[in-house]
Amino acid sequence: MIRVPAKASAKPAKKAAKKTANASEGVIAVAPPSFRRERALIKRGVWPVAGCDEAGRGPLAGPVVAAAVVLDPRRIPKGIDDSKRLTAERREELFEEICATSAFAVAFASRARIDRDNILRASLWALSRAVRALPVQPTHVFVDGRDRIDVACDCEAVIGGDGIVMSIAAASIIAKVTRDRLMCALAQDCPGYGFEQHKGYAVPDHLEALDRLGPSAHHRSFFAPVVAARQKHFPELAERDLFSVDTSVETDLSPTA
Repeated sequence: MIRVPAKASAKPAKKAAKKTANASEGVIAVAPPSFRRERALIKRGVWPVAGCDEAGRGPLAGPVVAAAVVLDPRRIPKGIDDSKRLTAERREELFEEICATSAFAVAFASRARIDRDNILRASLWALSRAVRALPVQPTHVFVDGRDRIDVACDCEAVIGGDGIVMSIAAASIIAKVTRDRLMCALAQDCPGYGFEQHKGYAVPDHLEALDRLGPSAHHRSFFAPVVAARQKHFPELAERDLFSVDTSVETDLSPTA
């Protein structure tokens, strides 16, 4: 029988215990977005470089808000991250810092445009408009998602880009804060739906209000829960709605997206 010295076995035992402790904590480290891709382009002489993202694809009400941002490499606010990973208070703080140090623009796809074009096309249209509205026209654009947009420069789609590319993350903050503020304003126009709380997403409180009150002027006509509520309150429209439900993208039910 071969005995392992106590000192030799202590270190592996400590490592195993540490691994077990970390696993039990259930903490997954997520790297923040970086400026690496933008800096690589700058070194090649490609500048300005913009990031763009949108907020509001999933909600049942309100517009899609798209933002485009060109960060100043010498004055990048600390703590920029995917807007979904930040608290509302931190998003507001970073919103002000990004606006003060960067070139940015915002564009809206209205409820009417979403109804007409479908949510995906309306979102891509708004992203393109935001880039074109920048005070300095970019030479390269990073866009969140799998679809490139119609812009007069190179465009690179990055899946999960708001958690990878810092310029996209900055745009996600601008878009999210702008849309949240807008939905709070719409709540004043249409009280009872709770827009100021859920920002139009399909949470239980919103679905209950939609069923009770029927659709408002700000609800997207062809999203399934809105169709169901309109059929209840306005049954004469039921036949048209059967062929009009918007299934162009999966509806995101998360109120933080």
